[in-house]
Order: sequence, then C-alpha cells, then structure tokens
Amino acid sequence: MCLLPDHEIVEWMQSGNLKITEYSEASLTPNGYDLRIAEISVPETGVKISEGTAVVPPKTMFFASTVERVELPDDVAAQLWPRTSWVRKGCLFGLGKVDAGFHGTLTFMAVNMSGVPLEVPVGDRFVQIVFETMHSPCQRTYERRSGNYQGQKGITLAPLAKPDVRGEHAHRG
Repeated sequence: MCLLPDHEIVEWMQSGNLKITEYSEASLTPNGYDLRIAEISVPETGVKISEGTAVVPPKTMFFASTVERVELPDDVAAQLWPRTSWVRKGCLFGLGKVDAGFHGTLTFMAVNMSGVPLEVPVGDRFVQIVFETMHSPCQRTYERRSGNYQGQKGITLAPLAKPDVRGEHAHRG
C-alpha cells in the first residue's frame, strides 16, 4: 500500500483513473483531499438541510453527505479521517474504508460530544479522504462484492435497491 500525494492525485484525475466531481483546489492536501458537506441531518431534532448551517445539540449524533462524488478504480482504496479542526470542536466520527471500485457520494456519522451546541455549515470541509494504491487490482470491486451503496447520492443510511438476477430491483435491508 502506498498513499497518493497531492500531485499524483491530480495526475490520476487528469488521466481519468480517479474521479472527484465538484473538485476544489482548496481541498487538496499534501496526502489527500478534504471532502465538503452537501447535506446535514440531525435525526433527534428532525433537521435536514442542504444549505445554511445546522445546529447540533450537545451529545447528539448527526449525519453528513459529501458535495464530491468519488469514483475509485479497481486498484485504489481510501481511508477516511476526521479533519482535526472538527475534532477540536468536540466531534467524534464514525468513518470507514472506501473500497476499490466504489462510485458515489459518501455519508458520515458524527456526534457532538461537547457540552455546547455545534454549528455545522453546509459547504465546510469535514473529512479527509486518503487514497491508497494497492499492490494489484482487486479481483472483484466493491460493486461486484456487495455494492450496497454503489451510486449513492446524499445521506444514505439503508442499502440501495439492486437489480436481482431477473433484472428487477429488489431492496436490500
């Protein structure tokens, strides 16, 4: 495994091997890319916004989706890391790995662990994605293994409907 540095991320995008829609030069970091918030949902309060600022009460979970849609090739996976500016505000994150071959926006969970309300503006950089090259391409990409969230857009909590063997859509859940 080898991390892609800034210039290689740009080269991979220029070649079409890696795609980041709504790319912003300001989000490129030395060894990754800062993903921005497109939508915020605070289930406990019923708030769901795609513009403006959400106020998350103390000790409350919330979800965010990304402005950017990523498309990973079959020989690149990614790690998701919280931006430390949000950790310093008291956010605890639920993040994971992005599998080779994944295409879509990303959904994150976070909790305001502080004792004060947290303002979370749409458009802010929230999570860093760090791309990892793999020794060789995977045999079966994310889409072919499970693909539960392949093509997701916006905050997605339940697996997406997938075509079944007859070509019809069956909901997974």
